[in-house]
Formats: sequence, structure tokens, C-alpha cells
Amino acid sequence: MTFSAGSLLNKIRKEKPLVHHITNYVTVADCAAATRNVGALPVMAQAEEEVREMVRAAGALVLNIGTLSPSLVRAMLEAGREAKKKGIPVILDPVGAGATSLRTESACLLIKEVSPDIIKGNAAEIAILAGLEGEIKGVESIGGADPRFAAAKLAQKTNAVVVTTGVEDIVADGRRSAVIKNGHPSMSLVVGTGCTAASLLAAFAAVEKNYFEAAAAAMTTFAVAGELAAEKAASAGGPLAYKTLLLDQLYLLKEEELDRRARVEFFNERE
Repeated sequence: MTFSAGSLLNKIRKEKPLVHHITNYVTVADCAAATRNVGALPVMAQAEEEVREMVRAAGALVLNIGTLSPSLVRAMLEAGREAKKKGIPVILDPVGAGATSLRTESACLLIKEVSPDIIKGNAAEIAILAGLEGEIKGVESIGGADPRFAAAKLAQKTNAVVVTTGVEDIVADGRRSAVIKNGHPSMSLVVGTGCTAASLLAAFAAVEKNYFEAAAAAMTTFAVAGELAAEKAASAGGPLAYKTLLLDQLYLLKEEELDRRARVEFFNERE
């Protein structure tokens, strides 16, 4: 396949799709900044009374269960169902699935009722939702099944594109997978990079209906920005200074440099 993350980044910057987030309050500002910095328009609306109306104006919907409550789940169900009626992509971030019964049950309910187009999680979250072994502490992955195998299994189970974040990010649709080899260890020190990744997935899916390619492009864009931020980081800088550079690089990233630096391997899972 011909793969160009840069061309899709350029499309986002031209079309400026609206990305509706129902997300957690820990990382909401970073998600908004990342969405805006790649060229899309963020909105954070979670009141049950307005989510359906907001979805009708959006190009993609992010559902993030990081700071979960029953009312938030109800709003997510309302928004998700409306998004499916409109035919816009739904990105589910099942933060902490497996850590508590509420989180696991809520993630499974959203998968059943909303049929998300893209599911993004860490290795433990994806493994647990796939019915495999995974260990999670709070919202951090401690261990789990082989990430590529787990992603493919969950994709086959849900008919969604599945993204597993880690040292190498995995994108799978049950038939094929992509392994993104870009990135930098400093990204793992920043609180909320997973949430931010979900925002980028939504922005790319809003302009590309092949959600496998959109997801691979989104994760490559984020990983390349992470590399560039590390190259510019001062030696004395810590995670917060790095986060600022990372968000800035999403804005400064040129399409040509993105495609030049991209290191992505594609596999056919049925060979």
C-alpha cells in the first residue's frame, strides 16, 4: 500500500474538522491543544442535554473513560449512537479497563452499544478487552499478551481498528497490522499521551474513511513529533518541558519531514 501520513496531515489542516470529545478532566487541555495543533478544531461537550446536537456538527467523536461516572457513560452512549446515525467515526479510549469492574463493564457496554470504529489502549487494556491475560495498575499497563496478537484478536472480535500504544505502536484491523517504529522514551513520562493519541486518531479519521490508514498516519505523526521534541529538548528539561515541545512539534511538523522520517512496517495477519 502507498502510505503517506503527511498527505493526511495536510488534509486535516485544509479541512479543519471538528472533533467532539467526551473525555477526562486530567488531560482535557492537552487533548484540545493537540487537536488544534494538527489543524483540527476541538470541542469538549459532555452534558447529556447537548451531546447529540454537538455530534451532528462534528467530524469525529472521542469517548474517553479516564475519569468515569455513570452520567458520563450515559452521555457517551447518547453521543455514540448519534455519531453512528450520522456516520462519523467514533474513537473509544478504554482507560483503565481491567482495573475496576466499572471501567471494564463500561468499556464493554460502549463497544456493544456504539460499535466504535477505532479502539485505542495500552497493552493491558487491549489484551483484557480481547479476552486475554493482561495486568494493569491504575491506568498503567504492567503486562499482557503479545500486543500485535491482542490487537488483531480484539479487532476481529469487534470489527474495529485497534491501536495498542507502547514502545512500538500497533495498528490492526484483523486482516493486517502496522507497527510504528518511530517515537521516543520521553513520551512515556508525559501524563496523558494516550489520551492525546486518541484526539489525533479522531482528527485523522475525520478526513480519511479508511480507518486503518488513518490510525497508522495518526500514530506515526505523534511518534515523529515525539522524536523531534526529544531532539530539541534541553538536557536539563523534565517531562513537563518535554510535553510543551511535543505539543509544539505537532504544530510545526511539515508534511514532507513527516513522510521522510516515518518508519512503519505493514503485515498481513492471514499469511
